[in-house]
Amino acid sequence: MRTLICGSIAYDTIMVFRDRFKNHILPDQIHILNISFLVPEMRREFGGCAGNIAFNLKMLGGEPLIMATVGEDSAPYAERLQRLELPQTHLRTMPGTFTAQCFITTDLDDNQITAFHPGAMNDSHHNHVAEAKDIGLGIVAPDGRDGMLQHAREFADAGIPFVFDPGQGLPMFNGDELLGFLQLAEYATMNDYEAQLLEARTARKIGELAKLVQALI
Repeated sequence: MRTLICGSIAYDTIMVFRDRFKNHILPDQIHILNISFLVPEMRREFGGCAGNIAFNLKMLGGEPLIMATVGEDSAPYAERLQRLELPQTHLRTMPGTFTAQCFITTDLDDNQITAFHPGAMNDSHHNHVAEAKDIGLGIVAPDGRDGMLQHAREFADAGIPFVFDPGQGLPMFNGDELLGFLQLAEYATMNDYEAQLLEARTARKIGELAKLVQALI
């Protein structure tokens, strides 16, 4: 079964600071914070929710299709997808943009400072579900806000069952919008924190929300 995954493609740059942030931040000067950390260790990973889901689904024997927007710096990611035999038919390059990128610095206490640049991801609404053919299942994963709303409606209009996987994109939506996703979706998946945030945003308990879909994981 072909699964269309609407979500982000991103680079993750991960750096390790061989000390503790607390040793370099003066609490009484936090209002004029200007600090630099020496990070001798750095690695770059291929991430993004659509990319990660597609990789794992392929490993499980599925037939994933990624629908995402990328920037002009996407060539290394495209080469990786080619090596993994993951189709790039529905990757759209947005001129004048960078691919979404996350920069993570971790200290010895496993504290993290993260900066995220959405880049081309914000243009995900330029992709349309109807451009993909013979789709048996859809996934709406973290992506540009407008794109997530649009792709959920397009899956529903096309009669394609889909999984709502809001992830770190959940805080972008208000209670009514989140209820709208659940009313359109057949399935929803989230972690404990996201479930609590969903309850808070919608003012409904998770058990009540679960009744809106066939399965909530």
